[in-house]
This record gives sequence, structure tokens and C-alpha cells, in this order.
Amino acid sequence: MAEQFQSAIDSSVDKTNLILKDIEQAYGWPKAQRNQSYAALRTVLHLLRDRMPVQESVEFSAQLPMVVRGIYFDGWQPQDVPIKLNRDDFLYEVRQGFPYDVAGGPERIVQVVLDTLRRHITQGEWDDVRDNMPADLAKIMP
Repeated sequence: MAEQFQSAIDSSVDKTNLILKDIEQAYGWPKAQRNQSYAALRTVLHLLRDRMPVQESVEFSAQLPMVVRGIYFDGWQPQDVPIKLNRDDFLYEVRQGFPYDVAGGPERIVQVVLDTLRRHITQGEWDDVRDNMPADLAKIMP
């Protein structure tokens, strides 16, 4: 049993590092900037989570690696969702939650993180996530 647990943890850490590495590669950041890729992932995940209805949020999270799922649910207040955010509100909140200045600003951060997440989520689930976003925000989703 302990081996299964360790294997599950190791696999989740590997998958999480792959997601963070994908973000870093999109920006050309070295691994030394892992805090930036983590902050970008966390910020966008929390905004997606809070924008979706509870059931859809839970379904989406089921496809995330265990470590990323923990990040996703950290601080979640399901009784307060979904929060109505249009594209401009979403980008404003990304800027507030991501303390680094990067090329392309908040819109590029969102695009990089969403592109990365899209590669790790089934098409059907991604379509469901997109369908839960306002039209102006869904337009920037892959």
C-alpha cells in the first residue's frame, strides 16, 4: 500500500512539473523561475475555478494531477461561486494575483496557462469549461 501511495505522489509531482515546465517553455523562462510559472498556474486556475459552477469545477479538477488539484482547491469557497467575471474582469484579476511583469501582460499569462492546461484535459471536459465562460472570455480559450 505504501508503494502505491508513493507511486501516486511521484506521478503527480512529475505531471505537475511537466505542466510548470510547459509554462516556462512558452515564456522561455529557466527552471530558476519556477515561482513565476507556479504563480501563473495558480492564479489562472483559481479564477477558472471561481468562474465555474461547483459541479463543473469538480469535474474539471478530476482531470488534474493530484498536486495541481490541491492547488486548484486551496482556499476554495464553493458557496461563493460562480463569480461573474467577463474577459476584462478576468484579466484584471490575473494582474492582481500575478505579481510579476511579463511580456504580453495578463492576456498572455492566461493564454499560456490555458494552452498548457488544454494539453492535459480531455476535449470534452475542455469544451464544458469553455461553455461555462462568458463569450468574450471563451474567445481567448484554446
